[in-house]
Amino acid sequence: MQTNWNAIFSIAIAVALLVTVEFLPAGLLTPISEELAISPGVAGQTLTITAIFAVISSLFASSVAGRVDRRYVVLCFTFLLILSTAMTALSSSFAMVIAARVLLGLALGGFWAMSAYITMKLAAPEDIPKALSIVFGGVSVALVLATPAGSFLGAIVGWRGVFLIAAGLGAVCIVWQWFVIPAIPAQQQQSALAALLVFKRAQVPAAMLAIFAVFAGQIGFFTYIRPFLESVVQLDVNGISLMLLLFGIANFAGTSLSSRFLQRSLKTTLAYSPLVLALCALMLVVGGHNHILAGLVIVIWGFTFGLVPVGWSTWVTRSLSDDAESAGGLQVAVIQIANASGAAVGGLLLDFSGPKGPLEASILFLIIAGLTVLIRLGHSSAKITQPASE
Repeated sequence: MQTNWNAIFSIAIAVALLVTVEFLPAGLLTPISEELAISPGVAGQTLTITAIFAVISSLFASSVAGRVDRRYVVLCFTFLLILSTAMTALSSSFAMVIAARVLLGLALGGFWAMSAYITMKLAAPEDIPKALSIVFGGVSVALVLATPAGSFLGAIVGWRGVFLIAAGLGAVCIVWQWFVIPAIPAQQQQSALAALLVFKRAQVPAAMLAIFAVFAGQIGFFTYIRPFLESVVQLDVNGISLMLLLFGIANFAGTSLSSRFLQRSLKTTLAYSPLVLALCALMLVVGGHNHILAGLVIVIWGFTFGLVPVGWSTWVTRSLSDDAESAGGLQVAVIQIANASGAAVGGLLLDFSGPKGPLEASILFLIIAGLTVLIRLGHSSAKITQPASE
């Protein structure tokens, strides 16, 4: 079997586009809320809706798709991406935006859950690690570019124009996929609840609590970073775009250098990263009005969070290597639940207590994450065995 690199790159671009569109509202929160006559906190719930339906789709998409050729499933998800972005761009009400974000969540969760399997079917055995790194590398690039690019382009073409551009890129992607993705047989069907059985294994509940808390803390702040930069740091659009770009560059650097930290101590990295983030959040609450301090803290925040997704993926593959597929599915579901919870709590606090509210909630989430790892997780390089049969 030869590796179909064209198809793999088309999958990588689609995944990157989905993640980019998921986080675009974070950089466009103010113009969206102003035009639709809603508060920034309510506008931020667009991320909550996307995450909720991504959880549902990640758990049930495979069983719903049944034995359908995965080539057509990929095309369907990419079409949902195009439809969602076009609906958002043309929306006349917030309800229409919500409907569009539901479609995006369904595409995001389903595509994310199946992407590893599809990529493995497109690659020769010796090329699978490289192929997977290409696909999931697209996610890292999307996380870096989504918010600053959305903010920058929004100032030029408006927030609707940004979503139209995303729809156009999706259209190019689906044409590419039509020509390069071959037939992909469905894998053996598993129960949608199979991933939940991983919870019976030692340390997994603590690990998933820590994953939930660190991602809820991150999303709770990052979704509402624009109102904070506008009202507390008092930056204009150019300053906000620059600050978000610095965050993205630092995040990419952290991701790129994460292996060095993880090789020294995986548990230390997983425990102290959220505690450093909590300290960053506290510094912003206390001294965020200082431009230099705010910029420095946001760079440190971006770099440190770059260690987190790689760190937890490494923990799953090391500790649950015999059931990595189910554990990975559970991890995706927990992250999306955290995204929904963090965005929801942050939005409520933004509206009721001001732009520092989401940061204060993030501090609590991040401390919980760090302490959970320190207290509840043992040596993370050890494989966690199945529980004894009852």
